[in-house]
Amino acid sequence: EPDATAPDGSEIRLLIDDRHAARRASLVEVTLPAGQVSKPVYHRTVEEIWYILEGSGQVWRCPPTSAPETVPLMLVSPGDALTIPTGWRFQFSADTGAPLRFLCYTCPPWPVEDEAHAEGKGGLGKGTEVSL
Repeated sequence: EPDATAPDGSEIRLLIDDRHAARRASLVEVTLPAGQVSKPVYHRTVEEIWYILEGSGQVWRCPPTSAPETVPLMLVSPGDALTIPTGWRFQFSADTGAPLRFLCYTCPPWPVEDEAHAEGKGGLGKGTEVSL
């Protein structure tokens, strides 16, 4: 069972947090159901490192100074790793065959109050209403 639903609509399972004496970082498992698209968001202070465990999909990462439509999509599958720098807008999708599941290291720890902000337009569209 998930511990939370992220502002982007993905399912979050807390793996390492303050319960494990982690004070400046955390590790969560993120799952997006097959065929779904997350809502586009950006973080005020958090930087993330992702490691793809299962499924495949696309990730859109956009620097704050770039136009959303000029940023290419990144294809991801198990074994891929990437960063979500602080302030970058991002969005991701899971291909139809399986959920997209990845480890997400966050610094500072997840969740932070009022951390994620909705981004009006993402590189993968509006985002689906994820039914978990």
